[in-house]
Amino acid sequence: MKKKLLLLPLICLSSAASAQQDSVLRTLDAGEVMVKSQRLLKDIGVQKTSLDTFSLRENVTNSLADVLSQNSSIFIKSYGRATMATASFRGTAPSHTQVTWNGMKLNSPMLGMVDFSMIPSYFIDNANLYHGASSTGVTGGGLGGAVTLGTQAIQDNGFGLRYIQGISSYSTFDEFLRLTYGGRKWQSSTRLYYASSDNDFKYTNYRKKIFETDENGKITGSSYPTERNKNGAYKDLHVLQEIYGQTGNGNRWGLSVWYLNSTRGVPMLNVNYKDEDQSKNEQKERTLRAVATWDRLSEKLKLAGKAGYTYTDMRYIYSGDAGDHQPIEMIHSQSYVHTAFARFDTEYYLNKKWLFIVNISANQHFVKSMDRAVQTVIGDKSIIGYDKARLEMSGFASVKYRPTERLGIALNLREELYGNRMTPVIPGGFIDYLVSEKGNVVLKASIARNYRYPTLNDLYFMPGGNDTLRTEKGYTYDGGVEFTLKNDRMTFRGEISAYDSHIRDWIVWLPTFKGFWSPVNVKKVHSYGLEIKGRYAADFSDAWHLMLDGNFAITHSVNHGDPINWADESIGKQLVYIPVYSAAVSGKLRWKSWLFGWKWNYYSERFTTSSNETATKIGVLPAYYMNDISLEKRFSFPWADFSAKINVNNLFNEEYESVLSRPMAGRNFGLFLEIIPRFRYRQP
Repeated sequence: MKKKLLLLPLICLSSAASAQQDSVLRTLDAGEVMVKSQRLLKDIGVQKTSLDTFSLRENVTNSLADVLSQNSSIFIKSYGRATMATASFRGTAPSHTQVTWNGMKLNSPMLGMVDFSMIPSYFIDNANLYHGASSTGVTGGGLGGAVTLGTQAIQDNGFGLRYIQGISSYSTFDEFLRLTYGGRKWQSSTRLYYASSDNDFKYTNYRKKIFETDENGKITGSSYPTERNKNGAYKDLHVLQEIYGQTGNGNRWGLSVWYLNSTRGVPMLNVNYKDEDQSKNEQKERTLRAVATWDRLSEKLKLAGKAGYTYTDMRYIYSGDAGDHQPIEMIHSQSYVHTAFARFDTEYYLNKKWLFIVNISANQHFVKSMDRAVQTVIGDKSIIGYDKARLEMSGFASVKYRPTERLGIALNLREELYGNRMTPVIPGGFIDYLVSEKGNVVLKASIARNYRYPTLNDLYFMPGGNDTLRTEKGYTYDGGVEFTLKNDRMTFRGEISAYDSHIRDWIVWLPTFKGFWSPVNVKKVHSYGLEIKGRYAADFSDAWHLMLDGNFAITHSVNHGDPINWADESIGKQLVYIPVYSAAVSGKLRWKSWLFGWKWNYYSERFTTSSNETATKIGVLPAYYMNDISLEKRFSFPWADFSAKINVNNLFNEEYESVLSRPMAGRNFGLFLEIIPRFRYRQP
């Protein structure tokens, strides 16, 4: 006779209201595990990838760009170590990926994109990727998708300390310190990260060739020179202070303040024949972000308010040789950005079947951009640039309905305002259906219309800004299936999704006959493809544990716009720097206190010209594979936990370029030591 044990519903969300709707009912049967779950109302039909804590904390040297390239289907376009890294989500442009931190937008109001190399993964506690149509539930403008980042209060009581020291190739030093305190009513966390490097790695320069000649001047042979990465040194400082508190009446408060100070050299191209002391490129950035949060939870209602402020001072300085071997400042581009942010959210659970969501947010930008090295001809004190302010507002309403345990339906409506203009209504429809309880097989589908308005640089940059630009607009269709297989020792979760997206009035900067570049609405882009994700975890014994995480993507992003002129050969061609095929696998094998890690990436060839020209070496970047491994040993003492870790990056010394003429590092090594002291503390 089979014996069954019925467990009480488990709370899945932090609020009582969420818990009431998102309980999990488990039925355990001898020799077999069956999981019967009522899926989250908030996630009906949503295509979402959540990055686990282990991925975010795998290596203190990792930026969020590294984590995304290794654990998601997003293509990261990197210009090299500690240089700009932007995201291409489903074959779209970097500005089509919207990013938030604790609810506040990180996208630059000037450029519209985010440099993921400037976000240390150790400063992020949770990260979620919303694919395609699902991004409309987060914010507007995510024609490719959205990335939400957040921090949260610590769960441990008492005082805590964690320190990591890293020493790596190319005179690279990384230091991370975290101090925490947790009590009944309030918690505090202070994180500090500092990185510095000469970043002068060696590489074989296949863009140059040295010819050997005999005494008669006849060429007898040739070779490629070995050079060092020039002008690539960097110093980055990040400080994050968080304070969280709560009162007995259901109110929770929080404050997060993040400061960064970065000085980075812009490495020379491998086609540059100048000496290092003849020219110098340098980028400096100081940014302060602060977000205050308030949450109030009750049985059916959740209220939340946020207010924030961002200040950015960014400078790009180029000094070159004017001919007398004395470098002079030729470009001094500087921009100041002040942004005030506010948001209010409401979630109301009518009952187990209905959820209503309403929120409104506002960003007031003040931007001043100028080039101090170039004076205009109008007035003695005029400087090329612009000084503009713009208000951006977004209103959102959503209804989630689950008429049966198997079926879920959701409708989203969003409206956005920028300056004195408004986008049309942004609708989205979502549905999911539980096909089989065995294996938790769920079908998902969604459709959404979306808009992205021009950035301030698109409209006002001097010279070249175009204030007649139209908003980019598109339709996205998503469909997929997910499943989970599980027994006492093993769990496997898989997901397959297909998408089809049509974007009109794509904004592109093109050269003009006047000698400068200007943005225009020219492209109609058809983006479609397939995404496959899988995660396998197994406990072979009490000592052996294995976890594998992989993804594979097929991404077609094709220009179907009208030809710009008779010589335009870009129609019907793949967009530049978008690989058709990409894949990543990461594995972790633990035995007692030892941990072995392996990461593998693959990107197919990427075209560097809109005509997809392959006749020359500069028209296409070849496919490449990347392998990284690590080995870690943990020690436990009565007074502290200690670990030592060795990393080997680019294990097989792959020679590749992610961006044309930007050299990348070969095989390199890192040693990391971590200590976590144990503090005796009695909770008051």
